[in-house]
Amino acid sequence: MPRKPRFYLPDIPYHIVQRGNNRTACFFSPIDFGIYINALTDALQTFHVQLHAFVLMTNHVHLLMTPSDSQGISKVMQSVGRTYVRAINGLYRRTGTLWEGRHKASPINSEEYLLICQRYIELNPVRAGMVGHPSEYRWSSYQANGAGKAIRCQTPHPTYLSLGNSHTERQHAYRELFNCDISSEQLHILRDCLNHNYPMGNERFKSDIEAALNRKLGHLKPGRPWPGKNE
Repeated sequence: MPRKPRFYLPDIPYHIVQRGNNRTACFFSPIDFGIYINALTDALQTFHVQLHAFVLMTNHVHLLMTPSDSQGISKVMQSVGRTYVRAINGLYRRTGTLWEGRHKASPINSEEYLLICQRYIELNPVRAGMVGHPSEYRWSSYQANGAGKAIRCQTPHPTYLSLGNSHTERQHAYRELFNCDISSEQLHILRDCLNHNYPMGNERFKSDIEAALNRKLGHLKPGRPWPGKNE
């Protein structure tokens, strides 16, 4: 039975995670990261989706993206998945999928949580003990957001742009954010929302997301709290 298509709200940023099958590796050598980035760049341009933050880990990827229409993110993930798996299977003479089911997707209230989500994404290699600082990890948007290196697939979000009047000011202000830890409460909220595909934001934001989904899909009851919201 074919999967029902997912619906994404245009102009809302989404935190996306896709993991390797059985949490095994999906990148095997440095060249693989480049293949993925090239496939992602092409798909973002084709389907008019903006990428604000990313990190490519050995067995999963985090992406923070804003679509221009309801199907853009789904099309990007499908396109990248097909292109990347085909290339890797040919390169390593393997067969089968690399990915574990459908990706996770959490809509993000940009006013409250966008920069927290970006930092969470770019701190993944630090939490994994791979590097001591996000600037030391090559396959991350910190190279653009914090270090000022041009990355073709990355587009700064307006919330990031509001940090300063110039590239230098924004990068300095962004780097300063990494001097403070993300609180345990914020980490819990972020991970819970992501694991369950819940919106991350205040009650007004959640209600707006729910209302929009009701209008499009009609399967959530008006006024119904998100599953697990009060747990």
